[in-house]
Amino acid sequence: MDIEILTIGDELLTGHTVDSNASYMARKLLQIGLRVKYMSSTGDSLEQMEEAFRLALNRAQVVITTGGLGPTDDDNTKKAIVKVFKRNLIFHEEVLDDLKKRYEIRNMEMPAINQNQALLPQGAKFFPNKHGSAVGLCISENGRTFISLPGVPQEMEQIIDDEVIPFLQKMPETESIKVIKLRTTGVGESKLSEYIKPKLKLESGVQLAYLPTYSGVDLRIISTAKSQEESEANAMDLKRYLESVIGHYIYGIDTDTLEEIIGQLLIDNDKTLATAESCTGGYLGSIITSISGSSQWFTGAVVSYSNTVKINQLHVDTKIIEQFGAVSKECAEAMAIGCREQLDSDYALSITGIAGPEGGTDEKPIGTTFIGLASSRTTTSRKFNFGTDRNSNRIRASYAALEFLRRDILDIT
Repeated sequence: MDIEILTIGDELLTGHTVDSNASYMARKLLQIGLRVKYMSSTGDSLEQMEEAFRLALNRAQVVITTGGLGPTDDDNTKKAIVKVFKRNLIFHEEVLDDLKKRYEIRNMEMPAINQNQALLPQGAKFFPNKHGSAVGLCISENGRTFISLPGVPQEMEQIIDDEVIPFLQKMPETESIKVIKLRTTGVGESKLSEYIKPKLKLESGVQLAYLPTYSGVDLRIISTAKSQEESEANAMDLKRYLESVIGHYIYGIDTDTLEEIIGQLLIDNDKTLATAESCTGGYLGSIITSISGSSQWFTGAVVSYSNTVKINQLHVDTKIIEQFGAVSKECAEAMAIGCREQLDSDYALSITGIAGPEGGTDEKPIGTTFIGLASSRTTTSRKFNFGTDRNSNRIRASYAALEFLRRDILDIT
């Protein structure tokens, strides 16, 4: 079946709000074998909504909207629904009673305007909202299903998970879909393609997509077939092929993150890590400590942005900075050694570079970065040349450091 997601709100069209609702719904639908064919957005005016609703219903069997279900005058979704479906708004006492109880539990007086939330399109099925006042709506007519949900992400997600997905799963299925995402790092999209393409054979209904980010490239496998067994078998065949040709670049699957993988490797080997950062300004330490339980293996960090801190806190010899510069192989290695000693860790990672947009030279252009690694058995470093964007350089350097460590732990050359 063709599905369209339609998000509502002037804030989406002006760029003031990022449309996270559409991506969430699309992912959830794909998990049950339903692929979205269209995504669109419209403004808050009644005329815009009415036009968008008619267009969506003309080209899709299932239309899911978010937004515009509030009680105020600028919330026009229900008004547009009754115009398109030629129905009236009917008062539902049970919806109002439920809303009143929620306010009573919170010892709050319900605003009179919230009574509008009990006015629902005639004949519509409604989905309970556990977090807000606007219920979800569903109208099925002439082979089309129209579902309208609140725009508040927490409310939308709850109704999608608890109500809409089970409802759609009861509808006749047309195909079975299996999705696998392989997560790679340390190699670019073009190079990955060179490794993969020579012997790549895609079965009918199988797709492979390259999804580059600053932290790496995800490979998304989508396998479609008449049965779940066939879709899973075809997806696994492609997964095994990819592992055979680029396995050393794959660090995880689906929702795995590199920082989580590093943490588990350190726990498995009973080792600890510390970091010394210059150009990344603590970003590496931030993503590490975003992992719950990282205190088991992360001892601490030194943000050595100035040469004074490098010298005084990490004990980098002034002669190294004078002779080679703060952005150098020698300085990165000295930072890692000093960090490991000062923070009493088994491993230490260091990052020093020119993040930009200023500070580059012909010899060391913007994006030049050195990453050092110190352990009980070795001290080494690598030079990287990232781009000219300051923010992406900080992200790329941090994940390159984690990949440097992963390869050392697993002895990957």
